[in-house]
Amino acid sequence: QVHLVESGGGLVQAGGSLRLSCVASGRTFSAYPMGWFRQAPGKERDFVASITRSGGSTSYADSVKGRFTISRDNSENTLYLRMNALKPEDTAVYYCAARTKTCSGTGCYTPDVYNYWGQGTQVTVSS
Repeated sequence: QVHLVESGGGLVQAGGSLRLSCVASGRTFSAYPMGWFRQAPGKERDFVASITRSGGSTSYADSVKGRFTISRDNSENTLYLRMNALKPEDTAVYYCAARTKTCSGTGCYTPDVYNYWGQGTQVTVSS
């Protein structure tokens, strides 16, 4: 089992930047493909980005492609999400997640394949 704790959220003006962090403890962090999801009030939890165990491959939702960057430092047991050019529609609670389940293609974009979740960090973008 792995325990995940996010940080780095906050209030930022449109066009600004934030970097979210997710520190993992427990089992070997590098064993897990990781992802970021977000959930706005009254909406479902949506895929944002994912990264393979080694960090060699990443995927992004179309809505954040070119603005957000997912990365990981396995030596520090930390997952990151760099968010640039933020928009009011990016406002949500952001969650990091780890998975042991196998998936392929867009099947990896659903929260259902992720086993472990952090508590979330609020990101608010003002217009």
